[in-house]
Amino acid sequence: MKVLVTGGAGFIGSHVCDEFLRNGHEVIALDNLTSGKKENLDPRVRLAVHDIRSPEAAELIRTEKPQVLCHLAAQMDVRRSVEDPGFDADVNIRGMLNLLEASRQAGVKKVIFSSTGGAIYGEQDYFPATEGHPTRPVSPYGVSKAAGELYLGYYRAQYGLPYVALRYANVYGPRQNPHGEAGVVAIFSQRVIAGQGCTIYGEGKQTRDFVFGPDVARANYLAFQSDYVGAANIGTGVETDINRLYELIAEAGGSSLKAAHAPGKPGEQLRSCIDASLAKKVLGWEPSVQLAEGLRHTIQFFRDQAVGPARARG
Repeated sequence: MKVLVTGGAGFIGSHVCDEFLRNGHEVIALDNLTSGKKENLDPRVRLAVHDIRSPEAAELIRTEKPQVLCHLAAQMDVRRSVEDPGFDADVNIRGMLNLLEASRQAGVKKVIFSSTGGAIYGEQDYFPATEGHPTRPVSPYGVSKAAGELYLGYYRAQYGLPYVALRYANVYGPRQNPHGEAGVVAIFSQRVIAGQGCTIYGEGKQTRDFVFGPDVARANYLAFQSDYVGAANIGTGVETDINRLYELIAEAGGSSLKAAHAPGKPGEQLRSCIDASLAKKVLGWEPSVQLAEGLRHTIQFFRDQAVGPARARG
């Protein structure tokens, strides 16, 4: 089966490409290489370099006629969305509509959408949040992802296009870009490996639910196999505050440096943690890698990357 992965050369997208390749499928990666890297891709993946907002991206879908669209490409920096909500909407909403229109014209059989469990619920009423929790995003990024889910509901009702919206917790792991993405684990890991100090914004008591990238990729494949239509949380149900996260990364990286603190950033939630019970029930998915183990894998990736690009895929 032919699968098109948008953002396929990126952190999560390249792991999704790997997962479909391992299971015998033909994979095309669509990526504008703003933050994605060619070296993240297995040589068997065909790379098409286009922006998801472009006519060329739509034409690629109409020409290739993939059976499955895994849509991961996005403006994913919460802080940038606060600073420039128009740009966030242009990429995450207009770009998605460009793909969905082409998908219905091309006869795509299923869309798997990378949504957010970390931002869509806003400041939560209860922990961990289930899919039934009210969606009250406090950042334009969260708003645009919620809009994406609503558009998927419309395309399902109007055109019969099945979808699964995977609401990710905070994804981390090998290949995460500490420069082009909002990934605290990648930022801390790279700096620890380089022997540099790290800065925590705010008191560090803000919590997140950290889920390993290859586990998230597996969720995409299971969503492809499932008949389920709707949203599903992909997380661990475990809260970890940023102070503790830094301690674990420093330990894995062999650093004794203490983190510095700076004023908090606007648009950041205080607590975030999601319940993935539904994903286990309808997709057969649950996390397989615990945080400490995943951080060790991530630190090793950054060590290998520092040695040379030949080992950068991880």
